[in-house]
Amino acid sequence: MSQTHIHLLITHLPIFGSILGGFVLIHGIWRKNNTTLIAAYNILIISAIGAAIAYATGEGAEETVEHIQGISKNTIEEHAESALTSLVGLTVVGVVSMAGIFVTWKSPSLVRPLALIALIVSLIGFGLIARTGYLGGQIRHTEIGTNAVLPANRGNGKDND
Repeated sequence: MSQTHIHLLITHLPIFGSILGGFVLIHGIWRKNNTTLIAAYNILIISAIGAAIAYATGEGAEETVEHIQGISKNTIEEHAESALTSLVGLTVVGVVSMAGIFVTWKSPSLVRPLALIALIVSLIGFGLIARTGYLGGQIRHTEIGTNAVLPANRGNGKDND
């Protein structure tokens, strides 16, 4: 399995994991349930690890597609820059989540404040990684881009068969 395959397989983990972890955190905060909070922290840590793997395999994926006709180097570079920002953001999410696990075990008075901080950083992390995923999708999925060209007979109400 090449780095490109790994990159394409793993990239969805940090996107869905960061938002899922946020939702589980909300539930744990609302229910005041430490077990649920720890589950959320674990999801967020796994998401951060997924972001690191996606970033580490990104260069190999870039080398695979950069010479394909119709692939924009600017789109690849924008995706790569966004990926670095996302990696930093999800690393922060992972570190805060590890602190959350520790605090949940050792310092009951700090559980809720740290859970709220983790929720905020996880939502920011989701926003960053979702944008990175969107930009990555534009590399090969031109139909999601803002410059997608519609066939001549689409949208004019005429049947040009």
